[in-house]
Amino acid sequence: MNPTRRTVLLAGAAALLSAPPAGTAEAAPKTTAALQPYASYWFPDSLPAGSPGPGITWRSLKTWRAATDADLPFNAAATPLAPRFTPTPVNTTARAGQARVQCLVSFGPTSSNPSQGSDTADYYALTHWAYMDELVFWGGSSGEGLILAPNAPVVDAAHRHGVPVLGNVFLPPAAYGGQLRWIRDLVRRDAAGHHPLAAQLVAVASAHGFDGWFVNAETGGGDSALGADMLGFVTELKRLATAAGQRITWYDAMTVNGSVSWQGALNERNQALFQSADDMFVDFRWSASSLASSGHKAVRLGRDRYELWAGVDVESGGWNTSVDWDAIVPADRPHVTSLGLYRPEWTRGHLPAGHTPEDFHAADDRFWTGRSLDPSRPDTTDGWRAPAVSVADRSTVASLPFASVFNTGHGLRWYEKGEVTSDRPWNHLGLQDRLPSRRWVVRTDGGRPTVALDFADAWRGGSSVLVDGALDRPAVLDLYATRLPVRPGTVVELTHRTDTGAVRVELAVATAEPDTAGAAPPYTYLPVPAGPGDGWHISAVRLDGLSGTVHALGVRLTATGGGPVGWRLGALSVHDRTDTPAAPRGLRITAASGGDLRLAWDHPAPGTVRHYTLHRVLPDGTRRFLGGTGQRAYFTGGQAPAPGESAVRIEVRAVGELYTSSAPSTVIHPR
Repeated sequence: MNPTRRTVLLAGAAALLSAPPAGTAEAAPKTTAALQPYASYWFPDSLPAGSPGPGITWRSLKTWRAATDADLPFNAAATPLAPRFTPTPVNTTARAGQARVQCLVSFGPTSSNPSQGSDTADYYALTHWAYMDELVFWGGSSGEGLILAPNAPVVDAAHRHGVPVLGNVFLPPAAYGGQLRWIRDLVRRDAAGHHPLAAQLVAVASAHGFDGWFVNAETGGGDSALGADMLGFVTELKRLATAAGQRITWYDAMTVNGSVSWQGALNERNQALFQSADDMFVDFRWSASSLASSGHKAVRLGRDRYELWAGVDVESGGWNTSVDWDAIVPADRPHVTSLGLYRPEWTRGHLPAGHTPEDFHAADDRFWTGRSLDPSRPDTTDGWRAPAVSVADRSTVASLPFASVFNTGHGLRWYEKGEVTSDRPWNHLGLQDRLPSRRWVVRTDGGRPTVALDFADAWRGGSSVLVDGALDRPAVLDLYATRLPVRPGTVVELTHRTDTGAVRVELAVATAEPDTAGAAPPYTYLPVPAGPGDGWHISAVRLDGLSGTVHALGVRLTATGGGPVGWRLGALSVHDRTDTPAAPRGLRITAASGGDLRLAWDHPAPGTVRHYTLHRVLPDGTRRFLGGTGQRAYFTGGQAPAPGESAVRIEVRAVGELYTSSAPSTVIHPR
């Protein structure tokens, strides 16, 4: 990739110049070292000259071992990759089974990227997973480390939506500190002719729970011998990765002769490397003719043309980027290749200082859905051909129980049952729900209300869905494409609140697909009880009289009084039984430095747990939310006893898919 596209890497280059008894902390080891865990990064083997900059730790991948990695419990993903299905496309322009979408995203710096979220809502809380097929955890620098393992929250969120996540192997140009010795370290063979670091990469991905590697070699000056070694390395890496259920993407930079010469195409100079990987990112230098020839060549090689990602650099321009869309995803003939979006976190990065979470999601909706902000009504005159215009959305909502509190993975406060239990901003993508994929489809003969993820109030987590407008005609809001079985006793529960005006709410349920792409689901409308008084209401709707499979869920809203309506949806669940997970066991403090604590616990049935929540119990019995995680380990800082406290009491609860919480497990941290 061009050096001008290395914003996230420059900072790093500049930086170059036995467990205690459960329920007690008395036996916890004391340390003055920083306990905050961070996402892992390494050099292949040899380290840079000099000393690392502040906050940077130089590590060798060659010497890494899972058994001695103290941060691994915080960095290992807990959510398996969910299977996905493709519903009937919501519009007539999107295609299923053709172009796919890969994203190269920098969620934070290479070093000092917290393992489990942080105390700010200003975060790239990506939610449009339905259009994505592969996520690359982008970053790396010669001053910090070249090999990045994705942190657990990103992997957990992506896996919940069926998206595999790749770590990044970045060997930078010499202009940015790249050295050929690091490539030679990476591809070195042992006495048996194998590549030890290929096995190490696969072991790292297995231990951390992500899905493979993006290999990006851009250090120039290599020769044919180095090119042959790289080809052998990628071939062995692919073989080992396939055996472990992982995948490898090769970036179009180094050629088979060892030189760096971005081709912008699949051709004889890189086809052997493509053939040794699962797919290839085609550099931004492509043209319409080079993509066409690349697609044809992939087919001649017995490969799928959609295993080529045509790179589109949106880091600086976002939806203002000029792109020859017909060269990739033409509207009038089959797609040519897949689409590789470089740095779509522009949707956050371009916003002015002081922007809100609502500002970010409005921009992100515009990027993924298009100018119409309704994927069922794509604006074909928009110069930005949003993914929703060309690519059919996917869903993982295919088993009971299913629940969502419309949590985006960041917020200004934390809510539990409508009450604020922490007034601190936060982010943790691993707590993100499966959100509506088609944001926002509104079907009405009248004025279209505004629909948005709102952070001013929530039932649980940090956000809810707010519908606001005149509603001069009934409006149907599509929520989820599903494949949920209807069984005796199946119930849909909605937690909702009317803030302004008066509105009648009906549940929209479709037990079949639309007849054609772009058609509305064949909904049946079932009344939703309003509930007494003001505030949040939990309304249960039984699916009696329906059978088969629920293919779509939504709501129909009808204003019943004059003036505008403000209606809020805080939670939705579908189930035929309740689930309450068992309590965590063996809660312990594994390290402490003042009020900075590392906690760990066990669970008899981790597969029944969606995530864990941690609370501090104050002397008056008030519970204050500290955080949540999918892992069975957590770091929390600043938990020294307050005046009047002899010790800090912390509770951990397991939370099930229906947001039912277990009994607490408690640990005491003395003064």
